[in-house]
Amino acid sequence: MSVQMDPQTLTNLFSCTFSPDPNVQKRAELEIRKLGGEEGMVTTVLQIIGNDNVDLPTRQAAAVYLKNRVYSSYFVDTVARPDQAPISPTDRNNLKMSILPLIAASASRAITVQLAGALKNVVARDFPEQWPNLVDDVKKLLASGNVNEVHAGCVTILEMVRAFRFRQNNDVLPKLVEEFFPTLVDIASRALSNAPVSTSQEAPTIIHLILKTYSTSIILHLSAHQQSSDSLVPWGRFLFQVVNLPIPKEAVPEDEEERERSEWWKAKKWAYKILGRLFHRFGNPSQLPSSLQKDYGPFAQHFVTNYAPEIFKIYLQQIELFVSGSAWLSKKCQYRIFAYFTECVKPKSTWGLLKPHFENLVSSYVFPQLSFNATKQEQWTTDPIEFVRTTVDEFEAFDSPVSAATSFLFSLASNRTKTTFLPILGFINRVLQSKPAAPQRYGALNMTAALGPFIMRHPDVKGNMEQFMIQNVLPEFTATEPYMRAVASEVLGTVIKAGFKFSNEQHLHQHFTAVAAAIDDPELPVRVHACLALTEMVTDSPTVKTAVAPQVGKVIQTLLKLSEETDLDILNHCMESMVDTYQTELLPVAAELTARLCETYARLAKESQTADETEGIDLDSIMEGDANEDKTFAAMGVAKTISTVVNAVDSSPEILAQIQEIIIPIVVLTLENKLLDLLDNMYDLVDALTYKLRSISPNMWPVFELTYKLFKADAVDFLDEMLPSLDNFVSFGTEMFKARADYRQMVLDIYQTSITSDHLGENDAVNGCKLAESILLNLRGCADDALQPIVATAFSIVNKTNTKALQVANNNVLVNAILYNPAAALQFLEQAGPGSARAFFDEWFAAISTPSRLPRVHDKKLSIMALCALMEMDPAGVPASIQDGFHNIVAGALQLFQEYPKAVQARKELEEAFQNDSDDEGEEDDSKYLNMNEEDDDVWDEDSAYVEMLANEGQRLREKSAKAETGEDFSDDEEEDDIDEELGYISPLDNADPYVSFKQALTSFQMKNSQGYQLATTSLSPDLQTFLMEVMRLAEEHAAQPAAAS
Repeated sequence: MSVQMDPQTLTNLFSCTFSPDPNVQKRAELEIRKLGGEEGMVTTVLQIIGNDNVDLPTRQAAAVYLKNRVYSSYFVDTVARPDQAPISPTDRNNLKMSILPLIAASASRAITVQLAGALKNVVARDFPEQWPNLVDDVKKLLASGNVNEVHAGCVTILEMVRAFRFRQNNDVLPKLVEEFFPTLVDIASRALSNAPVSTSQEAPTIIHLILKTYSTSIILHLSAHQQSSDSLVPWGRFLFQVVNLPIPKEAVPEDEEERERSEWWKAKKWAYKILGRLFHRFGNPSQLPSSLQKDYGPFAQHFVTNYAPEIFKIYLQQIELFVSGSAWLSKKCQYRIFAYFTECVKPKSTWGLLKPHFENLVSSYVFPQLSFNATKQEQWTTDPIEFVRTTVDEFEAFDSPVSAATSFLFSLASNRTKTTFLPILGFINRVLQSKPAAPQRYGALNMTAALGPFIMRHPDVKGNMEQFMIQNVLPEFTATEPYMRAVASEVLGTVIKAGFKFSNEQHLHQHFTAVAAAIDDPELPVRVHACLALTEMVTDSPTVKTAVAPQVGKVIQTLLKLSEETDLDILNHCMESMVDTYQTELLPVAAELTARLCETYARLAKESQTADETEGIDLDSIMEGDANEDKTFAAMGVAKTISTVVNAVDSSPEILAQIQEIIIPIVVLTLENKLLDLLDNMYDLVDALTYKLRSISPNMWPVFELTYKLFKADAVDFLDEMLPSLDNFVSFGTEMFKARADYRQMVLDIYQTSITSDHLGENDAVNGCKLAESILLNLRGCADDALQPIVATAFSIVNKTNTKALQVANNNVLVNAILYNPAAALQFLEQAGPGSARAFFDEWFAAISTPSRLPRVHDKKLSIMALCALMEMDPAGVPASIQDGFHNIVAGALQLFQEYPKAVQARKELEEAFQNDSDDEGEEDDSKYLNMNEEDDDVWDEDSAYVEMLANEGQRLREKSAKAETGEDFSDDEEEDDIDEELGYISPLDNADPYVSFKQALTSFQMKNSQGYQLATTSLSPDLQTFLMEVMRLAEEHAAQPAAAS
């Protein structure tokens, strides 16, 4: 071993990595990184982790290093980065020999977690071929009388399962299940029956690990072994035992949050989760997608008949014990129970079990969950922002009892409307009529807010809503309890959004006055809900819109202040709506408003970046949630609001130009700091500003340069988001591109990279082609240096494209090159190889003869204009390889003219349909909210259809992938849609009239190449000769009436 690998030296370095002195810490980290690639490093790290004489923090630091080193460099497929030296074979072998004993001897859970992470990545790479003895080693651990070794065996199996959980069509996971799971259920059952439920953590930890392993194994598939009674019976028995297990108070912490995290309740949570997953994914025949019927149909019938009723019965008992106060139930377990009850609503067989109990479940569980209680009061007091976040969106904490109760309520109302809806509303009315205390009134109104969209679509109920509002909602705006004032606004906003309108102007005025007063309420949640309600009233009522107009500046200031205080994305929607509604009134303060919004965006962007930098890159931590997610979403919301301001002021170019200068710094901030999650929003802004102003300001050019740098580094796969802005830079900044060869080189490089990069797909190549088109169309005569590389790049993939979209786009690039400079383009084509120009012409004319290959107006017009350019060129410049067919250019143009009017008409119809769709936006089908069927049959709704579609699409992609691996052809008629018109696409050719251009070109053709002209016209078929006269007549008409040009 080299001196650098001395264990003591390395131990000292690891202990320095958590030194309070940042300089010492940094030096140690750099030194460790320097030693990282040396052989023996990993072996020495393993020795440090296993050395009981080294303090725990240092061993933990070594374990963290090991996990990260294995994650990044255990095996490197491609050429390694400078900081990514592969771990040597010797170290890899030592790692595999040492890691299981180290887990068994681990002195702390923190070290075990890091070792387990390293183990999973080694297993994913080496098992089974390079680690054949692993199964036998694990079996020895499981058979050991030492509880630590059994625990290590369970940890290892969990990591083995996790390594293969997402792999499609692999036979490793089913073999692992069959090999280990009978032993695991036996170990778990013995641990449960032999150990009293006490404060000892050995038994619940083992049970928790084993249940987590089973749950991980059924994420995608349920193996044949798991479907068999040999597996299902013992596992089912064990799962029911865990769910039914009473946990004495003395066995778990007294504090409820700590109790939630205790091993016993974790074990229960996983048991509930497994039973729910078995039913939801594999055991519910009425909702099982057709593509899964073959694998799971018989199992589903068996499960729904023999297990689902028993699960329902046990869950009902657990809820009854909890509701009566006889037993405590963790929040995660409550969530799982009601998620199962929700699953039971749609199938006929389980609905029969649930139907007699739904009213009692709503009154005894759902209603208390939605009422105001001590937990909500504490949150209101200590974290009002989080209170609002979870009341505005019950699914913010998606795995909470409140979200599960709400989902259950929704499912009853929408899927079993005829049976459940009126009884539920009757319950709400009885509660309110009894004049209970505020917490119960809150629960009834909270249920009303949740059911608002259903109420306003029910023919027998919606007519009673105005009276309900006057009697039960309006008085609460002046309640002494602030949460009642908040829920009053929430009910009002919800029902108005769902279509409620006051028939009485006085009633409207009373509610508007109440909401306007609530905007100044001292309590933050009340102000937020009042703003949400006012936004709905302004959007819905012309009376309210007019009344608010003089005060809209104050309302916007309130919204801004609330938004800055809370970072709630929902307030951005309010702001967008207000800005959109009061465009004229807000023009004078648009710049000030934009500046405030940009300040907020910059703060949120920086905070999201800070959160990002503190996070790791492990897949499991990514799956479990992002610390910066809320900040990022809030920043996105603010950016959308800024976009709304930009759209609102586009009638005033002066103000728009002023706003642009305020916005540019946040774009630069985002691009410089490589905030990839926010790029889409920023490029939307750049696109809107440059397009609306039809110019590029001096301060906007650094954004172009940063875009190029970003594309070449971290954001190569963001071309789709960048393209509209890049196109605008070229289209509206032509003078700068003419003057700056380096700028021309940048856009050329983006195009070439999009075609040649292995990291990009055909969609990116299509975007690159659009950029190349923009260069050639906008920089006519000024991009000569780009023409040859564009032609060479485009020709290199002719006949090599897999999608119709890229075939058309690439063809258009070469056609554009001919339009740009016919003689030079043909010369460059010939340089690509003997007969290259002829090969392209054959391909191009085949496309011209097949209307679907040049489907859009732009495709046809471009080819017509390029053929016109060929007619006007000097005949001496025509390569010999295409001279014999050159006369076909006139016939080709005429063929295009035959189809051109149809394409123009189709585009016009598409524009009208798009406009009509926009007008119809917001109109929803009531049937997706209510199921008025009186029968108790299986329910198949939009959600069911969506799951079916996802499953079938997954099956199709798996089949395609499997055939691709074996080299088989995979034909899929639905694989590729037709290429639609791009209604937002604007081209310099839009103002060109192809008829007028053709007439001029034909005249020029006759003068410059009379022999070619003679051949071209006399070789036309009689029909085309007649059609030629019609085209010439139309050309004369268009020339006389330029405004009528297409």
